[in-house]
Amino acid sequence: MTVRCRTVPAVLTATALLLAAGCSSGRDQPGDGRGSPSEGTVTGVAPSRSETGPPAKGSVTVLRTVAEGLKTPWGLAPLPDGNALVSSRDDATLTRIDAKTGEKTVAGRISGVEPAGEGGLLGIALSPGFASDHMVYAYFTSASDNRVVRVRYDEKRAAGDQLGAPDTVFKGIPKGHIHNGGRIAFGPDGMLYVGTGESGSSGLAPDKKSLGGKILRITPEGEPAPGNPFGRSPVYSYGHRNVQGLAWDAQQRLFASEFGQDTWDELNAIKPGGDYGWPGTEGRGTDGRFQNPLAQWHTDEASPSGIAYVDGVIWMAGLRGERLWRIPLRSTSAAAPPQAFWDGEYGRLRTVAPAGKDRLWVLTSNTDGRGNPKKGDDRLLEVRVR
Repeated sequence: MTVRCRTVPAVLTATALLLAAGCSSGRDQPGDGRGSPSEGTVTGVAPSRSETGPPAKGSVTVLRTVAEGLKTPWGLAPLPDGNALVSSRDDATLTRIDAKTGEKTVAGRISGVEPAGEGGLLGIALSPGFASDHMVYAYFTSASDNRVVRVRYDEKRAAGDQLGAPDTVFKGIPKGHIHNGGRIAFGPDGMLYVGTGESGSSGLAPDKKSLGGKILRITPEGEPAPGNPFGRSPVYSYGHRNVQGLAWDAQQRLFASEFGQDTWDELNAIKPGGDYGWPGTEGRGTDGRFQNPLAQWHTDEASPSGIAYVDGVIWMAGLRGERLWRIPLRSTSAAAPPQAFWDGEYGRLRTVAPAGKDRLWVLTSNTDGRGNPKKGDDRLLEVRVR
């Protein structure tokens, strides 16, 4: 592995380890309140829910299309002013979307990105100190690897010239035509969590010395985070096939979505140091060495991508499944069977993000080479969820 190490600011000292959770063949592929409630398979369902827990069934109402005409959108980062940045996988650009008008402004292109297959400019995340440092972190596929960089975003500059030169924070993550991972998110502890794929080489996933098929936990400067389960290693959990979504609940527990191969896709509650079984098992198994998923789906129903947590519920975007899935939680178990919405109405769904109160932003993914784009695709939708 290759890590770019720097001095870690004193404010980024280690915090208590978080509980956490959360891949598919090269088949990565949506719902509204009227969508049919098809159900996934739950493992470890709680026998009852607390009075304050989420209801077993919910609803989704599409309020509006925020923006359309997006090309290969992948990452989504809500901005402090209520607007959003969206990454384009194939164009390697960041675009600011005005949440009120839908106006799109290309901030700039990130140099060094080499789009191919499932690789390109993927996940993005704002620095914990964005208000003062204006740094945007991005995960992308280069000519030699997958890596994390950060760029300064200056909205006051002319459109197309608002991004500084990329500063490489972490590199050496295996790349491939498929299974490049790509989701990044800052956790409640101020550390950066990085979901990687095994790049089509399943033997990388259980190898703790490899960066492929892992969830990594690093400081904003790119060093292995203090308190990681394997000493000075950035590896936080392993045995993953292709991690695509990361989210924390109100108790700071981490959850992750993951592509299966031919049988089961997964939503996992992540345990520091946990082995999530690939390639030894897919979905729920009986081998005590592996962590079982809290919910699983047949691959034609999900091919899960981004996830978001809102009021006791994990919301999960489906690519091949073309559904938005609702998974109510009780601790790190599912409180009821997953409920699906949309079932093809908006096509493939790539990313979901909280948009305040009971709102979500949802990015479609029909221009990625595997969908059937319609007029206006791809879109950023605003929905009300319950």
